[in-house]
Amino acid sequence: MILTVERDVHERIADTIRRRFGVVDVPAFAVEVPPTRALGDLAVTVAFQLARTLRKPPRAIAQDIADSLGNMPGVARVAVAPNGYLNLSLDRKTYLVGRLRGQVPAATGSGEKTIVEHTAINPNKAAHIGHLRNAALGDTLVRALRYRGTPVEVQNYIDDTGVQVADVIVGFQQLEHKTLADVRALADAGRFDYYCWDLYSRVTEWYDEAKGRLDLRAATLHDLEHGGTDAASMGAFIVDRIVRAHLRTMARLNIDYDLLTYEGDILRLQFWAHAFEILKAQGAVFLQTEGRLAGCWVMKIDEGQEPPEKADEAGEESREKVIVRSNGVVTYVGKDIANQFWKFGLLGRDFRYRHFATRRDGTPLWSTTSEEGEPSPPAFGNAKRIYNVIDSRQMYLQALLVQALKTLGHPAEAENSVHFSYEMVALSHATARELGYQVAPDSEEARKPFVEVSGRKGLGVKIDDLLDLLTRKASAEVAQRNPEMAPEEAARTASQIAVAAIRYFMLRYSRGKVIVFDMEEALSFEGETGPYLQYAVVRANNIFHKLRERHGLTETGVVGALDGLPVDELDGSDAHDVWALAFEASRLDEIVEQVVRSLEFSLLAKYAFGLAQTFNAFYHRYPILNEEQVDRRYWRAAAAAYVRAQLTRALEIMGIEVPTRM
Repeated sequence: MILTVERDVHERIADTIRRRFGVVDVPAFAVEVPPTRALGDLAVTVAFQLARTLRKPPRAIAQDIADSLGNMPGVARVAVAPNGYLNLSLDRKTYLVGRLRGQVPAATGSGEKTIVEHTAINPNKAAHIGHLRNAALGDTLVRALRYRGTPVEVQNYIDDTGVQVADVIVGFQQLEHKTLADVRALADAGRFDYYCWDLYSRVTEWYDEAKGRLDLRAATLHDLEHGGTDAASMGAFIVDRIVRAHLRTMARLNIDYDLLTYEGDILRLQFWAHAFEILKAQGAVFLQTEGRLAGCWVMKIDEGQEPPEKADEAGEESREKVIVRSNGVVTYVGKDIANQFWKFGLLGRDFRYRHFATRRDGTPLWSTTSEEGEPSPPAFGNAKRIYNVIDSRQMYLQALLVQALKTLGHPAEAENSVHFSYEMVALSHATARELGYQVAPDSEEARKPFVEVSGRKGLGVKIDDLLDLLTRKASAEVAQRNPEMAPEEAARTASQIAVAAIRYFMLRYSRGKVIVFDMEEALSFEGETGPYLQYAVVRANNIFHKLRERHGLTETGVVGALDGLPVDELDGSDAHDVWALAFEASRLDEIVEQVVRSLEFSLLAKYAFGLAQTFNAFYHRYPILNEEQVDRRYWRAAAAAYVRAQLTRALEIMGIEVPTRM
């Protein structure tokens, strides 16, 4: 990996500047990677930053630094460019062989516990394509943090007391006149999340027919919060079945969690009541006694935070945010504040926990509970940093969490409370049609460049349907390319390709950009797609299968023989030579570090795509299997082995598996 080398170089140059020039406060400078290896492997521009202080030309300063550095482990040459750059060339053989043998560890994080909360789908219907981006971004963040050594706890927030669940209960009780026993029978019949999808849409239309019907929603919400009624029992059952359906859907995408946090437990275990007392005692909230918000407990919005339109329950803009409504119902902002305090260990109390399910690796998935918990659960919460993965529409409300932490005297926690925002996902018209979503030709929607989805209106594409269709398409391609493949392997390969198509597409765009998902584009084996990256690794795997067949040579044998080989093959300057390929592969840890700092996973996607392109160009230009000169064959095979390992790691961070064949 390159990051440890960059840090060593930075430390050595900074120390040299202190000794050579007597500079106490060395200006901040970066160790960069030049655009081509002909310019060196690393570049430092600190001479430009020192020029004004030292009153010397940058080139002279750079030369002084170079002359004073002495021998640096792992660095073969230090050159001074005419413009004042310090260009460093690495000891190529030592660098590549060391990484092939795993002698250089990946860069590590701070070691401080981090919580990532993502997915958080309302448990009232099937998961749809709009939820994909949240889950893919959140899971990739988890994988990136763990790759760099950060201990991470993954949470999925379950809003079991919200209006969406209440609406489905109203649908079953008022539209279909069903009892809990009836609902159980429906759930046991299968596709319960799909059934609730249609029912939820019908309830929305039913509300629109008569305004007074919304009173039934309010009464049901009250039952959900306080429990002990038929509606509450039905709600608990619906939530349990829908959550399990969501978990099965997410498992298909290689997405997993450590803890399910139930909103109802925040209320039943008095988390909110305790947080409310703290907020009142510190003056963070106050009772409004007049005006349209009379009887509500509200939080004053800080200057500089612009509330969205219709920010309050009266449907008008306000500089006050309602935390508890006049009827005593807590808004979800209030429950979020209590939950955020618990995550940081600031609440002074804890949930009870139970085993909810067994994950694919055999370990338990835990959930909170307000009933008797199980003994000796893991230590959840008490994190130093929290990432809440929620779309950009929630930016204002996430800012209120930060405001509450600051107001109560927790500036460090406010700083480490991170809203990981992103924009929506839409469908291309071609994909929408293929998935059975019909847009009227003369409608306003038909004139838009993409098709928007809406779960409330029942307009959208379920994730399972999308996965099924992509898998069928991938299966046809796999069968055409590999007619001899066993059905089980073909099915597994098609599923892996479908997941790669979705997950890579969700990551390849900047998170501030609206994604227009197109199925044919995502599933292509050519271009910037997940299947293209998978195919590059499969190609590298095939090289080693054939090396074993033709030459009896394994990767271990290749690496073991490198010490005694000349290094001529590493000294080329072409853009696709052995060293350029191996060096680019070693930059994965640097890219992951950039991704975690910026939360822009498009950087990782584009890096992996670029590395796959470089490898494919190398594969076509430099023969390995048919190369007669032994040392060349070994060095080229070594580079292929390293790229295979690094590209596989990059795909693992993106949640993408590599098929055995494609």
